[in-house]
Parts: sequence; structure tokens; C-alpha cells
Amino acid sequence: MHPSPLPKARRLRLLASTVLVLLAACATQPQTLPPPRETRVLRVGTSSDYPPFSTLRDGQAFGFDAELMESYASDRGYRLEWVRFRWPELVTDLVAHRFEVATSGITLRPERSLTGRYTVPVARNGALLLLRRPAWAPSPESAPPEEPLALLRALDRPEFRVAVNRGGHLERVARAHFHNARIHAIPDNAAVREALATGQADAALTNTFEGPRWAEGLSGIERVGPFTRDVVALYVAPSRADLAADLDTWLLQQEESGALERLRARHLGPSATGPTATPVDALLAATAERLALMPRVATAKRHEGQPIEVPAQEARVLEAARKEVHEAAAALGIPAPPDAAITTFFQAQMDAAKQLQLRAPTTADAPVHSLDGELRPALARISSRISALVPRVPRGLDREATRRKAREELASTGLEGEEIDRLADALVELGAAR
Repeated sequence: MHPSPLPKARRLRLLASTVLVLLAACATQPQTLPPPRETRVLRVGTSSDYPPFSTLRDGQAFGFDAELMESYASDRGYRLEWVRFRWPELVTDLVAHRFEVATSGITLRPERSLTGRYTVPVARNGALLLLRRPAWAPSPESAPPEEPLALLRALDRPEFRVAVNRGGHLERVARAHFHNARIHAIPDNAAVREALATGQADAALTNTFEGPRWAEGLSGIERVGPFTRDVVALYVAPSRADLAADLDTWLLQQEESGALERLRARHLGPSATGPTATPVDALLAATAERLALMPRVATAKRHEGQPIEVPAQEARVLEAARKEVHEAAAALGIPAPPDAAITTFFQAQMDAAKQLQLRAPTTADAPVHSLDGELRPALARISSRISALVPRVPRGLDREATRRKAREELASTGLEGEEIDRLADALVELGAAR
């Protein structure tokens, strides 16, 4: 005999009990969850002694660069790790991969371009001399403040004492202008002001951001300058081209939104004049950086017995530039300028570079850099930034205004006014051709 089937209601109760038992068993099993996403670490170098850009207390950074990098890290999902450097070791530490990007108001200098990659500019400043005028020095009437270079020449005597931070941009400025004066290069930046305050120095070389703060509380101090026009940017390890390009994109966006200007106003004050991370400003800064390497290129070519002009090399550079510009435009989702406008712009860049190479003096003690090992890789990094900026050049640039801006930004390159105008006109044509 077959057992009689269970009543339907009993079968349903049994099924429900089984399901409950299985659910309870599952609930008691440990749940395997995906691991939390690991926060990326970005190591940022800081001199830690340079207000208003960067100071460090108990591992926490303060100042313009600190707030800038914290904002970038928040947007990109990084955790910042601050690493101290000393100015004489900046390049060595970057090459040794102690950090991926360096901050602290770093000035664009050609020797740094050989070993690192600058971002688009974040600020401009200029060298400023805080002077307690010695009795023998000329009176203000004979060397008025509006002629600072004339006063510097008059002060360049063996009895004149100038304090400056050792290893940075300003020490090089001091040695370029003072050949007879006694230059006290001091490792601790804060001690430079102290040397002026205590009378150990007649003057302290600083800049337009730091100088007004140093002058507070000091009596009998004159401000001489500014007598340079310097560009400040972030300084990225050459192996991190991806990071440098992303910082450029982000900084351009911050300038366009007004956030970067507000940050400059908050930390740098009225000395920070105007925007810097615009396509035009950034292109002119990159052009100046590229041209600053030309005396070194000329020395290397002479040393290796190579001619200044190599048409085949120029053709390769132009082809690479057109390709990079089109790739950059495609990544932005915007049309690239016509090839003719791209070629005109880069040809103007190369012609200006050749003129500076031809004019470069032959100096017996000039350092000789490897053309293929150092100079061309550095130029390629700068050219890559230029190519990424070219599609962003806006339409409708005013020719005369662009010429004036170019003459200001490229004044120290050694180009003649007409040569600068040609670069400016090529820049205008990039926007007009789009």
C-alpha cells in the first residue's frame, strides 16, 4: 500500500519551515564583503619654511600650497603624505623618488627643467631686496626706487653684505647681480630675516610674497624691486607624467572657476597679480621655459659637433607636435586647430629657439649637458605640455593685447621684440583658426 499523501496545508507548513531553517543557517555564516578601497597616497615635498606658501607643524602643512594640494587630494581621492626637503637637495630628492610632487613656491628655472616636469603656473612673483642702506651707499635721490638695477650695481661692493636662503632660486639671483658683495647663503630661511634684523647683513634678498611679511617690525628698511619676473609652479617627478597632466587639467579648471584666484588672494595677498593657469598664460610660461634651455642646447651641440639647424629633426618635431595636439583635442572632445595653424605656431617656437642658440656665447666654464640624455627629454616634456594647451587656446584673442602680454612674459628670454611678436601672432592664429 502507498502511504497517503500529506494534506496540502501540512506540505506548505513543512516547506515554509525548511526555508526558515535555510535562511537562519545562511544568517549565521560570515559574510564575505569586498575589501574597502585603499586610499592612494600622494607624497608631497615641502621646504616647510616658506610662508605664505608652505609651513609644516606636527606633520600638518599650512599655506597656499598646502590648501591647494589638499583640495586636489580631496577631488582625486588621495591621502597626502608631506615630506620635508632642503632647497639644496630639492632636485636630488625628486630624482631619488622621495616624493612625487614638490611645492613651496618653486620658481621655474632651466636647471630644474632638466630633471623634473613643471605644471602650469600657479602664481607670479619677483625678487625683492630688503635694504638697510649703508652710510656709504648712494642716496635715494641718486638711485630712485623705480631704477632698482642701477641701485643694485651701486651696492655691489666688497663691504656690502647680502643674506639669502641657500640653494634656492634667490641665491642664483643674488649671485647673478652681486659679483663683489659678500653673499651670506643661509640654510634656514627664517634665519635670513634674522640676519637683517640683527645687523649681520645690510640686506636680505626675498620676493614680493615673503618680503612684506619680513619687513614688518623692522625699522629703516627700504624695498628695492621687484627686479625679476618669476613664475611659480608645482614640480613633478618626470616618471609621473600622468600626475603632471592631471594636475594641469585640474589647475586650469580651478583658474576658470575662480577658486585659484580666491586662494591666491587669501594667502598671497595683493602681490599675486592676475590669473596664471589660463591657456595663454600657461603657453607663454612653457615657451619661456623652453627658450631658457637654448643656451645649454647650443653648448651641447658645439661640444658634440652638431649643427644648430637640422631640417630632418625639425620635421620630426613638427609631425610629433601635430599628432600630440590632435590627441589632446580628442581627449578634450573639442576640434583641434587646423594643421597649418599648428605648424605655424611650432615653427615660430623652433625659429625663436634657433635664434637664441645662434646668439648663445661660448663660455669655457659652461656646464655641458647630454643632448639626447638630458636636453631633448626635457624639451619633450615641455613640448608635451604645450601640445596639451594648444587646443584650449580661446577664440577671439586681441592681437595687440596678446603681443603686450608676450613681451612681458618673454622679456628675459633674449628674443627681440619682433621675434616675440611673431610668437604672439602665431598664438592668436591658433584661436582664430578654430
